[in-house]
Amino acid sequence: MQSLSEIRTALREETLTLPVLAERYLQQIEATRHLNCYVEVYEQEVRGRAAELQEKFRRDPATVGKLFGMVVSVKDVLSQRDHRLSAGSRMLEGFEAVFTATALERLLAEDALIIGRTNCDEFAMGSTNETSWFGPVRNAADPERIPGGSSGGAAVSVQAGTCLAAIGSDTGGSVRQPAAFCGLIGLKPTYGRISRHGLIAYASSFDQIGIISKNIPDAAVLLEVMSGADPHDATCSVLPAPAADPLPAIAGRLRFAVFRAALEHPGLDPHIRALTEQRLDQIKVAGHAVELIDFPYLDYLIPAYYVLTTAEASSNLSRYDGVRYGYRSREAQTVEEVYRLSRTEGFGREVKRRILLGAFVLSAGYYDAYYARAQKIRRLIRDEFGRLLNDYDQVLLPASPTPPWRIGELADDPVAMYLSDIYTVPANLAGLPAVSIPVGRHEPTQLPVGLQLLGRPFEEALLLSSARNLLQLFTL
Repeated sequence: MQSLSEIRTALREETLTLPVLAERYLQQIEATRHLNCYVEVYEQEVRGRAAELQEKFRRDPATVGKLFGMVVSVKDVLSQRDHRLSAGSRMLEGFEAVFTATALERLLAEDALIIGRTNCDEFAMGSTNETSWFGPVRNAADPERIPGGSSGGAAVSVQAGTCLAAIGSDTGGSVRQPAAFCGLIGLKPTYGRISRHGLIAYASSFDQIGIISKNIPDAAVLLEVMSGADPHDATCSVLPAPAADPLPAIAGRLRFAVFRAALEHPGLDPHIRALTEQRLDQIKVAGHAVELIDFPYLDYLIPAYYVLTTAEASSNLSRYDGVRYGYRSREAQTVEEVYRLSRTEGFGREVKRRILLGAFVLSAGYYDAYYARAQKIRRLIRDEFGRLLNDYDQVLLPASPTPPWRIGELADDPVAMYLSDIYTVPANLAGLPAVSIPVGRHEPTQLPVGLQLLGRPFEEALLLSSARNLLQLFTL
């Protein structure tokens, strides 16, 4: 079964029970262990909760929540009380959460079933899911290739059929890129739409909890449940959650903007370019407007993004000191050694690289040259999107310039990995909602290709409606 609607119908008609559904997913997890998408599976807890929810449904079907039947995985960066939490890092070895993230509380309150926590790049830093302390996740479409990152385990958990949907986080494309690489829907809401309370911070002004699903309605209902004001997060919007059912109808002709420089970029794979142009032509034939426009800041996106996110990361990760919780070096004899050795041994190579870069751009003599300038560029980018989205309904971009590469292929070339984020970081720099949808396959590799839609702030419902219409159009 590929949707919550199908599952709930089967539950109502008593052709399926939640314990049976949960057992099927647990069996599929066991059958796909080689993909390494989970770091922990809550087997006994899942069986017990499935039985409780089934009994609740038996007594009175009207009392179950709107997510009854929804089995989800959760990225290993979201806190759930009395469950381990490690952010894919040795630094949080043995740490157990003392409270539950607001987003997860809301899922559980609506009777969702959390099946386990998924593997991810260490502290969500990476685009490949190779930086995890628990080893790389493998793409189910080709286990020799990456699934994308940092929510690679979340994407593969859905791709491999071990759950119906996954909750991840998106700092610069970490939900949308792996969703594209795995042939799924990846939704990054507007910054502040979903509370970040209980989300381990990478870059606080960029991070947003996101959703990976097989279809638009499931993404919409998860967004509705998790959204809303939260007194624990001052950056969380007080605007009402977008209604999932019904999504607004698309009336008439939409106007889409496409960055000319994005399609002409030398780093864009020619087969992805050809497939993207084919889909754009289909959109035009369907009666919508697709206009190539000039976007003057494309070459500034990656530098600005990595200056700002590494600066925030160097500040956020200073709390991991080997003193209060998590990993502590056994070789440390003095206070200074506790700090130095614990961080040296506890953090991985990529995390240390980003901490050092962030500390550098914030240091005296370099702050104005790098960090302050990047903040100005971010404001220019945000203002430019504001002007664009006054004239156009949405922006269309490829989700990634390349198909998934082989595991280890870019291990010694971090710049190439950073450049793979060129089409996803704009939404995070500007705080916009964005969704990646599958649009076909890369001809030489037969791996999935995604197309990305960016919309106006807090217009996720319209964005999802547009994505749904395009998916229907592409399957004609």
